[in-house]
Amino acid sequence: MHYALLIVLVQLASIGAVAATTAGAISGALVNYRLNHRFTFESQRPHKHALPRFALVAVLCIAINAAVVALLLPWVAPYYLLAQVAATGVVLISGYLVNRTWTF
Repeated sequence: MHYALLIVLVQLASIGAVAATTAGAISGALVNYRLNHRFTFESQRPHKHALPRFALVAVLCIAINAAVVALLLPWVAPYYLLAQVAATGVVLISGYLVNRTWTF
């Protein structure tokens, strides 16, 4: 979801990579909550407890994602997807660890 929206916004709508990746990350977070709660972590924690925590982690991860892309973009432009791959690695590991230990 994230990468699809990122590519469409950059390539077809001529939106900057940082804004596009932020929109993509938000869309990805909306999909990921349900998948993580049910499948990744098989959480028994009620949604009223898990969802606010997930939202906080998601906001922080979205900010980290945008920061990493913004920091790397000057070195890899016009290959913004290289910056996104690096950002995905950082966010995937950090978000997973926080969600595993705190959210779910």
